Amino acid sequence: MTQSNSNLFASFYHQFEKHYDKVALTCADGRRFTFADLDTSSARLSALLKSFGCESGQRVSVQVEKSPEALCLYLACLRAGLVFHPLNTGYKQHELSYFLSNAEPTIVVCDSADEQMMSALCSENNVPHLLTLNADGSGSLMDRQTDFEPDYSIAQKAPDDLASLLYSSGTTGVPKGIMLSHANLVSNGLSLVEHWGFTDQDVLLHALPIFHVHGLFVALSCAFLSGASMRWLKGFNLDEVMAELPNSSVMMGVPTYYTRLLSSQDFTAEYCSTMRLFVSGSAPLLEETFYAFEARTGQRILERYGMSETNMNTSNPLHGERKAGTVGPALPGVEVRVVDDNGNVLPSGEIGNLQVRGENVFKGYWKLPEKTAEDFTADGFFNTGDKALIDSDNYVAIVGRAKDMVITGGLNVYPKEIELIIDELPGVKESAVIGVPHPDFGEGVVAVVVPKPGETPLESDMIVALRNMISSFKVPKRIVFRDELPRNTMGKVQKNILRAENKDLLTH
Repeated sequence: MTQSNSNLFASFYHQFEKHYDKVALTCADGRRFTFADLDTSSARLSALLKSFGCESGQRVSVQVEKSPEALCLYLACLRAGLVFHPLNTGYKQHELSYFLSNAEPTIVVCDSADEQMMSALCSENNVPHLLTLNADGSGSLMDRQTDFEPDYSIAQKAPDDLASLLYSSGTTGVPKGIMLSHANLVSNGLSLVEHWGFTDQDVLLHALPIFHVHGLFVALSCAFLSGASMRWLKGFNLDEVMAELPNSSVMMGVPTYYTRLLSSQDFTAEYCSTMRLFVSGSAPLLEETFYAFEARTGQRILERYGMSETNMNTSNPLHGERKAGTVGPALPGVEVRVVDDNGNVLPSGEIGNLQVRGENVFKGYWKLPEKTAEDFTADGFFNTGDKALIDSDNYVAIVGRAKDMVITGGLNVYPKEIELIIDELPGVKESAVIGVPHPDFGEGVVAVVVPKPGETPLESDMIVALRNMISSFKVPKRIVFRDELPRNTMGKVQKNILRAENKDLLTH
């Protein structure tokens, strides 16, 4: 009896084989790639990766701009049985040093512009191989793969074998590696294909980054597990998105994408008549946006909820009521519950701590068995860290985040990480980082700083310094100064007071 292969690429290949000569993605510049092209390119890159002596399960760390070639590199890693470790393109040297030391990759792939900096980091962290890949497809990765014949084999993988390693910063400021297995990704992808009605007739408008769960796993898996085509954009550009909407049937985006579409007078019900589904996630969708979108287009945005640790947990239905302010019921195969601080399950309508269980939930934190044990209950539920309620129809509403995480433009910012860096800047005694309403990004990062006695640090100088140290999306949009931080009787900073004081800072 032939052993089944749980490799995510093997599941993709079932559709590749059926639609071999069909166009899989069309780029804004008119370039087209068939499923056959993706198969051959990933097979050739797989041969190159294996030539470095990479063994199954070893990591490949990738910090490159979005491109068809970057997509083929992801597919090649899966195909070769290697663990794909995507890195936000905004990460700076300070952040990258930690990721390479912790993930211990065998290969790093970066933009040519960063090659000198990354080479030094690779030397410091004993990474043996460095390759380059640029947004236009140039670089040593694609140059060297021409020397190899395609290796069309697909590495044999068990369900629990690691497919990807993502990092999510914690409240301690130390990023945690999230181990996602092939079974996690296959099961969640197939569930979404069914729940959202994907078929090989769909055309997905893909404007999301591919270093993030939303664009990498949710969007790509829905397309590749159904045989759908994609209109492939490097990022969200309003003119490009508007140009591609009439050629598409599904769009996935963060709330910011939808507010920007609504800003265009050309965005009408007639204009998006080919669209059957708009999906929103990665950040809360304001009810105001939900209703404005429906009034303009006659369509209700489908909001869903997921995490790096779990992929997608809940979703409003394709057919049925999509409730504003909720993220829908649990997806098939996923269990959700709300408990109090003692772990007791709460009745519907009561706010508590959201927990999830299912085949979609990650295997644990990389090299952190104690943290893994801490975040799972005895009966196998994962503590999400989100505050939520479940209504009488089993729709989940996320009402807050227990760990004060800020979500700006769909990207997670963990205040403690930024606070630790700000506190080291000249003239700073202490700081508190919060999220406040932002008209475009949903939330914007703001830092409240207490200067050292006799010191008067300048907001502009601090922002310039931070831009050189951390990703741009983490840099505070404003820094405000206070004589002291408000604290409760236990000495905990009362960020709710700071948020209330600065709630209009970025909207006026």
